[in-house]
Amino acid sequence: MNPPVTNSSTTIHEGPSVQPPRSSGTTQKKSHAWVWILVLAAIALSSYYYLTHGKRGTAAAKAPSVSGGRAIPVVAAPATRGNMGLYLNGLGLATAFNTVTVRTRVDGELIKVAFEEGQLVRQGDLLIEIDPRPYQVQLEQAEGNMARDEATLNNAKVDLARYKVLMEQDAIPKQQLDTQEATVRQAEGNIKSDQATIDTAKLQLVYCKIHSPITGRIGLRLVDQGNQVHAADANGLAVITQLQPIAVIFNIAEDHLPEVTKKMRAGAKFMVEAWDHDMKKKIATGTLLTIDNQVDQTTGTVRFKASFANEDDSLFPNQFVNARLLLDTKSNVVIIPAAAIQRSPDSMYVYLIKPDHTVEVRNVVSSLTEGDQAAIDKGLAPGDMVVIDGVDKLQPGSKVSTGKDGGAPKAGAAKGAGKKG
Repeated sequence: MNPPVTNSSTTIHEGPSVQPPRSSGTTQKKSHAWVWILVLAAIALSSYYYLTHGKRGTAAAKAPSVSGGRAIPVVAAPATRGNMGLYLNGLGLATAFNTVTVRTRVDGELIKVAFEEGQLVRQGDLLIEIDPRPYQVQLEQAEGNMARDEATLNNAKVDLARYKVLMEQDAIPKQQLDTQEATVRQAEGNIKSDQATIDTAKLQLVYCKIHSPITGRIGLRLVDQGNQVHAADANGLAVITQLQPIAVIFNIAEDHLPEVTKKMRAGAKFMVEAWDHDMKKKIATGTLLTIDNQVDQTTGTVRFKASFANEDDSLFPNQFVNARLLLDTKSNVVIIPAAAIQRSPDSMYVYLIKPDHTVEVRNVVSSLTEGDQAAIDKGLAPGDMVVIDGVDKLQPGSKVSTGKDGGAPKAGAAKGAGKKG
């Protein structure tokens, strides 16, 4: 009996062919993915930190330190010594001293216009001529009546002389002589009337030519040549306005009236300046003429009147200007730009540039500011350099630079500086 055949080889080969489990390889791959994710997250956080904090630190490192070495750029100006005026300001109106509306005194046709619109005319210049022929006829008629009445008078005088002789001879009654004397006196009266008529006619002829009554600028003509004009017309023929000199009337607060009147009684002459409405350009300079006799209760101001030569015709009637009355002048004072003065609740101060290009805070006293300049009563001397722009970045001890020479003040910097009167 044969033993059973056992497939040992098959059994032996089947054992080694079994595949290992795949769970361990998948776990290893997942662990590597988490590592990469953590690395990328760390890189992103580092980049964000650099962008947000790194640039700020760099900018802070580059920014100039107040106490560090870089100078702060500023604009500076030296203090000077000069004169400064104390002005009273008011809104003014240029007013002509004389304004004339040219009118006709006779009726007739306007046959000639002898001026150009806007022309500067002199007193006595011919402006307009009206047809004189009707008045020439009236003159001739009056002269004829005069000749007739003169003949009547001469005849009456001859009769009177004859009646006197007859009266002496007692040949006529006295009443006849008296009547003849009355006739002579009547004829003499007619002669005087005729002479007045002649003078009237001559005057009408004079009125036919209209001459300029003043020197000034003539405006636009209101009637053209060829029109009939009448003495009773409401409108004139033209308007002439005097421009040289010209007046400016302006208002000043009544609080300043006592000081001004006191100096006027002492014989003081006040200078008045006329400026444009922006207070940037001085138009003309004149003198104060007079002050009104009452205060305007609605505004609490007094009207002042000044005279200007106006030789360049810079002022025009009804032009609004800013008038400035020079009340007083401070002489030999220290002057700096008003922009240099800073104010605190307790005092006024400036930033003074020292010779080592650093600044210090200097308290000053100023009692007068006029325009863009201020008079310093105490705290500065001529030649001191003060900061007028860039003060918002300064602290005591800050190093500054003014561009050209680094802001170093020099002795006698104010020498040759202009004076404001």
